[in-house]
Amino acid sequence: MDAHVDSPAQNVTPQDIAAEDGANTALFEEIKALRREATDAAPALIAGFGVDPAAIRPELFNLAAYLALRHRDLRPLQRKLMARGLSSLGRMESRVLPTLDAVAHALAALTGGATEHAAPTEEEFFAGENSLIAATDLLFGPPRAYRRGRIMVTMPGEAADDADFVLALAKAGMDVARINCAHDGPDVWRAIAAHVRAAGKTLGRDIPVLMDIAGPKIRVETVASEKKAGKLAPGDLFRLTIDPPELDGRARFAASVSLPDIVTRLEVGHRVRYDDGKLEAVVEEKSATEALLRVVKAKAGGAKLKPEKGVNLPDTALGLSPLTTKDETDLKTVIGVADMIGYSFVSRPDDLDLFEAALSRAGEPARPLALIAKIEQPEAVRNLPALIARARRPFGVMIARGDLAAEIGFERLAEMQEEILWICEAAGTPVIWATQVLEDLVKDGVPSRGEMTDAAMAARAECVMLNKGPAVVEAVGLIDRLFTRMDDHVFKKTPTLRALQSW
Repeated sequence: MDAHVDSPAQNVTPQDIAAEDGANTALFEEIKALRREATDAAPALIAGFGVDPAAIRPELFNLAAYLALRHRDLRPLQRKLMARGLSSLGRMESRVLPTLDAVAHALAALTGGATEHAAPTEEEFFAGENSLIAATDLLFGPPRAYRRGRIMVTMPGEAADDADFVLALAKAGMDVARINCAHDGPDVWRAIAAHVRAAGKTLGRDIPVLMDIAGPKIRVETVASEKKAGKLAPGDLFRLTIDPPELDGRARFAASVSLPDIVTRLEVGHRVRYDDGKLEAVVEEKSATEALLRVVKAKAGGAKLKPEKGVNLPDTALGLSPLTTKDETDLKTVIGVADMIGYSFVSRPDDLDLFEAALSRAGEPARPLALIAKIEQPEAVRNLPALIARARRPFGVMIARGDLAAEIGFERLAEMQEEILWICEAAGTPVIWATQVLEDLVKDGVPSRGEMTDAAMAARAECVMLNKGPAVVEAVGLIDRLFTRMDDHVFKKTPTLRALQSW
C-alpha cells in the first residue's frame, strides 16, 4: 500500500486556495524586499570597511549582502519556504543575490507576479563557489584528482636533516608544509623548505611552504619547582614573575614568561589559561613584579608547568603590536623561502597595513607571497569581514582553534568556528582548520572517536592542519582517505547525494 495518501480534492475550498495564494504573494513580496534590503545595505557596510567603492570585488559585495541578511532572524521565513519546496536560504553563503532571485522566480511562477531581476543562469548561480575554488587553488595549488581539501603539516625541526621524512609526508598526502618561526632559526627553515621543494619535484607537484611568524605569543619561559612537585590541580597555587623565578614557600611552581611586562597588566580576578586551556587559574594576589594564581580548572590528572607552552589572558588588555622585533628580523629570511606568511595575533584592519609596511622594509620577495591571517582573538572574529576587505594580496584565514578557545572559552568555539566558515565562504576566502586535529593519533598512534568526527568536519574547510608528532605520517594518510570519502558526501554546508552503498 502506498504510504502517501493525497488529500481528497473536495476538502480544498475556494477559501483555502485564496488563502494559499495570499500567503504565496506575501512571501513573494518578502523575498523581493529582502533582496532590495541586501542590495541597499551592502555599499554602506563596504564603506565601513574602508574600501574604495570603485574597487569593490563581487565577492566583497556578496559578503556585505550576506551580513545585511544575517543581521535578521530568517528562521520564520525559512520554514515558509521549505513548506513550499523552495530553497530555505540555508546555503546561500557564496550566492546571496542569485539565491534570492531564484526563489523569487519560483514564487513568481506560483503567484503570476512579476520579478524585478532576471533569473540567474547556472553559471551565475555558482560563480561565488567557483571564485572560492579559484582562490583556494591560488593559495595551495591545484587539488588532488580525488579530493578537494588540502592537508597542511607542521614541520618539526628534525626535518631539516631528514629529507626522507619530508618525502614520506608528501607521498602520504601532504599538500602544504608549515614552518613555525617561533622555533629553530633561518638555517633550519631553509633546509626544511629545500626538502619540501625537492619532495614536490620528485612527485611532480608543487608543495607550497607556509611560514608562521611568531608574533607576541606569550609562553612560559623558565620554571622553578619543588622536588617532586607533581602537577597542578584545582586549588593549587603558582606564581608568574617578572624576575627569574624563585620559590618562596607559598607555591610549588613559579614561572617567568616570554613577555614579562604582561605580568604588570594582570589584576586580581583576571583569568590565565595555560597550554590551550589545559589549565585555568585566577589571580588572587598582585604586586609590581609578580602575580599569585590559584588553579580553578585543569585537565584530568593535572597539568605541569613547562617552558615553551602558551599562556592566554582573556581578561587582560595587553596593548601588544602583532609584529615584534623578532618578526621583522625573521621576515628577511621568510621572504626568500615562503609562498605564504602566517600572521599571528592580527586583530584589526590596520594590522594588515602594519604587515605590508614591514614586508616592504624586509626586501623583495623571491616569489609572490600570500597572507594567512590567524584568527585567535575575539577582536579578530569581530573584525573578520573588515580584515578580508583590507587584504591586498592572495588571502586566507586560519582558525587557530587552540588560542581562540583559550580566549573565548571552549563552549563558544564550535559556534565561532562555524561563523568563521560562513563569513569566509561568503567572501570567497579559503579557510585552514587548525589545532589539535587528530592529536591523539599524531602523538600516540591511536585516534579517539571524537577527534575522528572533528577531522571529518574539517572537510568543510579548504585545508586542515596537522601538528608534528611521531605518527604524523600515518595521520596524513588517514586524513587523505577520510577527505576522499567526505568529498562524496558534502561540499561546504551542502550534502551531496551520492548513491548510498551501506543498505
